[in-house]
Amino acid sequence: MKINLALLAQRSVFIRLGCFILILLVLWLPFAIPVYLLVPDSNLVTILTISLLYIELIFLLRIWGKQVYKQPQIFQHYGLQFTRLNGVDLLQGLAIGLISVLILFGIEGLFGFLVWQQPKVFLLKIVLEGSLTGLGIGFAEELLFRGWLLDELQRDYSPCVALWASAIIYGVSHFIKPLEAIIHTLPQLPALVLLGLTQVWGKRWRRGRLGLPIGLHMGIVWCYYIVNIGGLIEYTNRVPDWVTGVNKNPLMGLMGLILMGVLALWIRGRQLKISYS
Repeated sequence: MKINLALLAQRSVFIRLGCFILILLVLWLPFAIPVYLLVPDSNLVTILTISLLYIELIFLLRIWGKQVYKQPQIFQHYGLQFTRLNGVDLLQGLAIGLISVLILFGIEGLFGFLVWQQPKVFLLKIVLEGSLTGLGIGFAEELLFRGWLLDELQRDYSPCVALWASAIIYGVSHFIKPLEAIIHTLPQLPALVLLGLTQVWGKRWRRGRLGLPIGLHMGIVWCYYIVNIGGLIEYTNRVPDWVTGVNKNPLMGLMGLILMGVLALWIRGRQLKISYS
Protein backbone atom coordinates (compact mmCIF):
# COMPACT_ATOMS: atom_id res chain seq x y z
CA MET A 1 0.00 0.00 0.00
CA LYS A 2 2.82 2.38 0.84
CA ILE A 3 4.58 1.62 -2.44
CA ASN A 4 1.41 2.19 -4.44
CA LEU A 5 0.71 5.50 -2.73
CA ALA A 6 4.30 6.66 -3.24
CA LEU A 7 3.98 5.98 -6.97
CA LEU A 8 1.08 8.42 -7.14
CA ALA A 9 3.48 11.33 -6.67
CA GLN A 10 4.79 10.63 -10.19
CA ARG A 11 1.34 10.47 -11.78
CA SER A 12 -0.64 13.32 -13.34
CA VAL A 13 -2.74 15.58 -11.17
CA PHE A 14 -5.94 14.07 -12.57
CA ILE A 15 -4.96 10.58 -11.42
CA ARG A 16 -3.93 11.90 -8.00
CA LEU A 17 -7.20 13.80 -7.56
CA GLY A 18 -9.25 10.83 -8.68
CA CYS A 19 -7.46 8.41 -6.36
CA PHE A 20 -7.80 10.72 -3.38
CA ILE A 21 -11.53 11.22 -3.90
CA LEU A 22 -12.06 7.50 -4.48
CA ILE A 23 -10.24 6.60 -1.25
CA LEU A 24 -12.22 9.22 0.65
CA LEU A 25 -15.51 7.82 -0.65
CA VAL A 26 -14.48 4.24 0.20
CA LEU A 27 -13.77 5.34 3.77
CA TRP A 28 -16.92 7.47 4.07
CA LEU A 29 -19.71 5.50 2.42
CA PRO A 30 -19.75 2.50 4.83
CA PHE A 31 -20.54 4.94 7.64
CA ALA A 32 -22.70 7.37 5.69
CA ILE A 33 -25.08 4.84 4.11
CA PRO A 34 -26.39 3.46 7.45
CA VAL A 35 -26.95 7.03 8.66
CA TYR A 36 -29.01 7.83 5.56
CA LEU A 37 -31.03 4.62 5.99
CA LEU A 38 -31.58 4.68 9.76
CA VAL A 39 -31.85 8.35 10.78
CA PRO A 40 -35.22 9.93 9.90
CA ASP A 41 -34.28 13.56 10.60
CA SER A 42 -32.81 15.02 7.39
CA ASN A 43 -31.02 17.84 9.24
CA LEU A 44 -29.39 15.37 11.63
CA VAL A 45 -28.42 13.18 8.69
CA THR A 46 -26.63 16.14 7.09
CA ILE A 47 -24.82 17.03 10.31
CA LEU A 48 -23.68 13.46 10.97
CA THR A 49 -22.58 12.61 7.43
CA ILE A 50 -20.76 15.90 6.83
CA SER A 51 -19.04 15.63 10.22
CA LEU A 52 -17.87 12.12 9.34
CA LEU A 53 -16.63 13.35 5.98
CA TYR A 54 -14.63 16.18 7.57
CA ILE A 55 -13.05 13.86 10.16
CA GLU A 56 -12.09 11.31 7.52
CA LEU A 57 -10.76 14.08 5.27
CA ILE A 58 -8.31 15.20 7.97
CA PHE A 59 -7.31 11.58 8.64
CA LEU A 60 -6.74 10.88 4.95
CA LEU A 61 -4.77 14.08 4.35
CA ARG A 62 -2.26 13.06 7.02
CA ILE A 63 -1.77 9.67 5.37
CA TRP A 64 -1.62 11.30 1.92
CA GLY A 65 1.15 13.65 2.99
CA LYS A 66 3.23 10.95 4.67
CA GLN A 67 2.83 8.18 2.11
CA VAL A 68 2.58 10.04 -1.20
CA TYR A 69 4.93 13.00 -0.67
CA LYS A 70 6.90 11.87 2.40
CA GLN A 71 5.85 15.03 4.20
CA PRO A 72 4.84 14.26 7.82
CA GLN A 73 3.91 17.92 8.37
CA ILE A 74 1.59 18.20 5.39
CA PHE A 75 -0.84 20.56 7.15
CA GLN A 76 1.93 23.10 7.65
CA HIS A 77 2.78 22.72 3.98
CA TYR A 78 -0.86 23.53 3.15
CA GLY A 79 -0.66 26.66 5.32
CA LEU A 80 -2.54 25.33 8.35
CA GLN A 81 -0.11 26.49 11.03
CA PHE A 82 -1.26 26.96 14.61
CA THR A 83 0.75 30.11 15.19
CA ARG A 84 -0.01 33.56 16.53
CA LEU A 85 0.46 35.05 13.07
CA ASN A 86 -2.05 32.67 11.52
CA GLY A 87 -4.44 33.42 14.37
CA VAL A 88 -4.23 37.14 13.63
CA ASP A 89 -4.85 36.36 9.96
CA LEU A 90 -7.94 34.36 10.91
CA LEU A 91 -9.39 37.22 12.97
CA GLN A 92 -8.71 39.71 10.19
CA GLY A 93 -10.35 37.43 7.65
CA LEU A 94 -13.30 36.97 10.00
CA ALA A 95 -13.73 40.73 10.28
CA ILE A 96 -13.53 41.17 6.49
CA GLY A 97 -16.15 38.47 5.94
CA LEU A 98 -18.57 39.80 8.53
CA ILE A 99 -18.23 43.41 7.39
CA SER A 100 -18.62 42.48 3.71
CA VAL A 101 -21.94 40.73 4.25
CA LEU A 102 -23.19 43.54 6.51
CA ILE A 103 -22.25 46.08 3.83
CA LEU A 104 -24.23 44.08 1.26
CA PHE A 105 -27.37 43.98 3.40
CA GLY A 106 -26.83 47.59 4.50
CA ILE A 107 -26.71 48.85 0.90
CA GLU A 108 -29.78 46.82 -0.01
CA GLY A 109 -31.55 48.34 2.98
CA LEU A 110 -30.61 51.88 1.89
CA PHE A 111 -31.95 51.18 -1.59
CA GLY A 112 -35.18 49.86 -0.10
CA PHE A 113 -34.63 46.32 -1.32
CA LEU A 114 -35.11 44.98 2.22
CA VAL A 115 -36.20 46.06 5.69
CA TRP A 116 -34.63 45.09 9.01
CA GLN A 117 -36.84 43.50 11.65
CA GLN A 118 -36.72 42.01 15.11
CA PRO A 119 -35.25 38.50 15.36
CA LYS A 120 -37.80 35.72 15.22
CA VAL A 121 -35.78 33.40 17.45
CA PHE A 122 -33.42 33.63 20.42
CA LEU A 123 -30.56 35.48 18.73
CA LEU A 124 -27.72 34.35 21.01
CA LYS A 125 -28.46 30.72 20.14
CA ILE A 126 -28.31 31.57 16.44
CA VAL A 127 -25.06 33.48 16.90
CA LEU A 128 -23.43 30.49 18.63
CA GLU A 129 -24.77 28.00 16.08
CA GLY A 130 -23.62 30.24 13.25
CA SER A 131 -20.11 30.56 14.67
CA LEU A 132 -19.71 26.77 14.86
CA THR A 133 -21.22 26.28 11.41
CA GLY A 134 -19.02 28.98 9.90
CA LEU A 135 -15.86 27.66 11.55
CA GLY A 136 -16.57 24.07 10.48
CA ILE A 137 -17.33 25.00 6.87
CA GLY A 138 -14.49 27.50 6.65
CA PHE A 139 -11.92 25.13 8.11
CA ALA A 140 -12.92 22.07 6.08
CA GLU A 141 -13.44 23.77 2.72
CA GLU A 142 -10.29 25.86 2.93
CA LEU A 143 -8.18 22.88 3.97
CA LEU A 144 -9.63 20.88 1.08
CA PHE A 145 -9.73 23.47 -1.71
CA ARG A 146 -7.04 26.05 -0.83
CA GLY A 147 -4.90 23.48 0.93
CA TRP A 148 -4.89 20.05 -0.70
CA LEU A 149 -6.46 20.84 -4.11
CA LEU A 150 -4.43 24.01 -4.76
CA ASP A 151 -1.23 22.22 -3.74
CA GLU A 152 -1.92 19.32 -6.09
CA LEU A 153 -2.59 21.68 -9.00
CA GLN A 154 0.51 23.77 -8.29
CA ARG A 155 2.67 20.66 -8.45
CA ASP A 156 1.78 20.26 -12.14
CA TYR A 157 0.80 23.73 -13.35
CA SER A 158 1.78 27.38 -13.11
CA PRO A 159 0.36 29.51 -10.25
CA CYS A 160 -2.05 31.22 -12.66
CA VAL A 161 -3.45 27.96 -14.06
CA ALA A 162 -3.69 26.50 -10.55
CA LEU A 163 -5.53 29.62 -9.38
CA TRP A 164 -8.24 29.46 -12.03
CA ALA A 165 -8.54 25.68 -12.03
CA SER A 166 -8.99 25.53 -8.26
CA ALA A 167 -11.58 28.33 -8.33
CA ILE A 168 -13.61 26.69 -11.10
CA ILE A 169 -13.45 23.27 -9.44
CA TYR A 170 -14.53 24.88 -6.18
CA GLY A 171 -17.54 26.49 -7.85
CA VAL A 172 -18.56 23.38 -9.79
CA SER A 173 -18.21 21.16 -6.70
CA HIS A 174 -21.26 22.88 -5.20
CA PHE A 175 -23.42 21.42 -7.97
CA ILE A 176 -23.08 17.74 -7.15
CA LYS A 177 -26.83 17.38 -6.87
CA PRO A 178 -29.87 16.36 -8.97
CA LEU A 179 -30.21 18.05 -12.39
CA GLU A 180 -33.26 20.07 -11.36
CA ALA A 181 -31.41 21.50 -8.36
CA ILE A 182 -28.36 22.25 -10.53
CA ILE A 183 -30.43 24.28 -12.98
CA HIS A 184 -32.20 26.10 -10.17
CA THR A 185 -29.02 27.13 -8.34
CA LEU A 186 -26.80 27.69 -11.38
CA PRO A 187 -26.86 31.53 -11.01
CA GLN A 188 -24.59 31.28 -7.96
CA LEU A 189 -21.72 29.73 -9.98
CA PRO A 190 -20.02 33.06 -10.95
CA ALA A 191 -20.04 34.25 -7.32
CA LEU A 192 -18.64 30.92 -6.12
CA VAL A 193 -15.82 31.09 -8.68
CA LEU A 194 -15.09 34.65 -7.55
CA LEU A 195 -14.98 33.45 -3.95
CA GLY A 196 -12.57 30.70 -4.98
CA LEU A 197 -10.29 33.26 -6.65
CA THR A 198 -10.54 35.56 -3.64
CA GLN A 199 -9.50 32.83 -1.24
CA VAL A 200 -6.42 31.86 -3.27
CA TRP A 201 -5.39 35.51 -3.54
CA GLY A 202 -5.96 35.84 0.19
CA LYS A 203 -3.72 32.88 0.91
CA ARG A 204 -0.99 34.25 -1.35
CA TRP A 205 -1.40 37.69 0.23
CA ARG A 206 -0.54 36.06 3.58
CA ARG A 207 2.42 34.17 2.10
CA GLY A 208 0.76 30.76 1.98
CA ARG A 209 -1.00 30.79 5.35
CA LEU A 210 -4.62 29.58 5.51
CA GLY A 211 -5.69 31.74 8.46
CA LEU A 212 -7.16 34.59 6.42
CA PRO A 213 -9.10 32.38 3.95
CA ILE A 214 -10.55 30.34 6.83
CA GLY A 215 -11.55 33.48 8.72
CA LEU A 216 -13.03 35.14 5.64
CA HIS A 217 -15.05 32.05 4.77
CA MET A 218 -16.21 31.73 8.35
CA GLY A 219 -17.23 35.39 8.50
CA ILE A 220 -19.34 35.20 5.35
CA VAL A 221 -21.12 32.01 6.45
CA TRP A 222 -21.55 33.21 10.05
CA CYS A 223 -23.04 36.59 9.17
CA TYR A 224 -25.40 35.16 6.57
CA TYR A 225 -26.46 32.44 9.01
CA ILE A 226 -27.35 35.00 11.68
CA VAL A 227 -29.27 37.23 9.29
CA ASN A 228 -31.07 34.42 7.47
CA ILE A 229 -31.86 31.95 10.26
CA GLY A 230 -32.48 34.77 12.73
CA GLY A 231 -35.02 36.32 10.36
CA LEU A 232 -33.42 39.75 10.64
CA ILE A 233 -34.42 40.96 7.18
CA GLU A 234 -37.45 40.88 4.92
CA TYR A 235 -37.17 41.58 1.20
CA THR A 236 -39.59 44.22 -0.11
CA ASN A 237 -39.78 42.77 -3.64
CA ARG A 238 -39.21 46.22 -5.12
CA VAL A 239 -36.75 44.61 -7.53
CA PRO A 240 -36.65 41.13 -9.13
CA ASP A 241 -35.08 38.39 -7.05
CA TRP A 242 -32.22 38.08 -9.54
CA VAL A 243 -31.04 41.43 -8.16
CA THR A 244 -31.08 40.52 -4.46
CA GLY A 245 -30.75 36.75 -4.80
CA VAL A 246 -32.89 33.85 -5.99
CA ASN A 247 -34.42 32.01 -3.01
CA LYS A 248 -32.98 34.78 -0.79
CA ASN A 249 -29.45 33.54 -1.48
CA PRO A 250 -27.21 36.61 -1.95
CA LEU A 251 -24.74 34.65 -4.09
CA MET A 252 -27.55 34.07 -6.60
CA GLY A 253 -28.17 37.77 -7.17
CA LEU A 254 -26.55 40.71 -8.92
CA MET A 255 -25.84 42.56 -5.67
CA GLY A 256 -24.00 39.59 -4.20
CA LEU A 257 -22.01 39.13 -7.40
CA ILE A 258 -20.94 42.79 -7.33
CA LEU A 259 -19.91 42.45 -3.69
CA MET A 260 -17.81 39.37 -4.43
CA GLY A 261 -16.23 41.14 -7.40
CA VAL A 262 -15.23 44.16 -5.32
CA LEU A 263 -13.90 41.93 -2.53
CA ALA A 264 -11.94 39.83 -5.02
CA LEU A 265 -10.32 42.89 -6.64
CA TRP A 266 -9.45 44.39 -3.26
CA ILE A 267 -7.73 41.25 -1.99
CA ARG A 268 -6.02 40.68 -5.33
CA GLY A 269 -4.63 44.20 -5.09
CA ARG A 270 -3.19 43.45 -1.66
CA GLN A 271 -1.70 40.21 -2.96
CA LEU A 272 -0.04 41.98 -5.89
CA LYS A 273 1.56 44.52 -3.55
CA ILE A 274 3.13 41.65 -1.60
CA SER A 275 4.31 39.98 -4.82
CA TYR A 276 6.06 43.14 -6.02
CA SER A 277 7.55 44.10 -2.65
